Amino acid sequence: MDKSMNENNKRFIYFLPNTFTALNMACGFACILLSFNGHYYQACVALMLGVVFDSVDGRIARITGTQSAFGEQFDSLSDLITFGMAPAIMYYLKFLTGFNRIGMVVAFIYLLCGALRLARFNASIDRVKVDYFQGIPIPGAASGVVGFVLSSMTFEIFNSLNLVALIYLLFYSVLMISNIPFPSFKDSPWVKAHKKHVLVIIFLSISSILIYEEVMVIALVTMYVLASIFYYLTHKGELAGIFEWKNDSESENE
Repeated sequence: MDKSMNENNKRFIYFLPNTFTALNMACGFACILLSFNGHYYQACVALMLGVVFDSVDGRIARITGTQSAFGEQFDSLSDLITFGMAPAIMYYLKFLTGFNRIGMVVAFIYLLCGALRLARFNASIDRVKVDYFQGIPIPGAASGVVGFVLSSMTFEIFNSLNLVALIYLLFYSVLMISNIPFPSFKDSPWVKAHKKHVLVIIFLSISSILIYEEVMVIALVTMYVLASIFYYLTHKGELAGIFEWKNDSESENE
């Protein structure tokens, strides 16, 4: 009986991270349905919940030692729906319908760049450093999209800046497939040396979003993007070659 209980526990542990991945996908599906009905605030909330579930599933897998190739592929497929397809549809319906075919193409470009970003990440996951992302992660790009939509609900001027909205979406599309390094903070020496400060920053960030999400989401994402670009431009020498992939023969020789 103890043996069967242990097997059930193991199955549950392996099933747990995939449950959060499925919840992430459900958030993307909910966002799409809500957007079609014009409920953009609720659609944004669904996407932000997706970001939370996406950050939880990977951590649970690492903590429980249940990381697997299946989990990685399932996570990527879920991310493409929640942070690629859902934001593209929501943003198109909110800002780009007036551009007709051009709006459709721009929304598709965002989706395409998200798919390319995920494919590149999966192909290079064991070949590049883990302290930097190659291009902005797709949840970060989706958060930027969410921030613009939320701001439009507080500041009416956003709803009249359709051309700016179109360029904004193209900007985040390009960021996803760029070679600009974005800090991941996973193995950052500074984070390890200042854990208390990091916890305070995380707490303040979450609190500010909960209090005034219409402004703070776009503000925090914009700060992260601009700081990353500025750091890249001022430290090109140090960051040169960090995304050079090692071929299989080089890996075997090591």
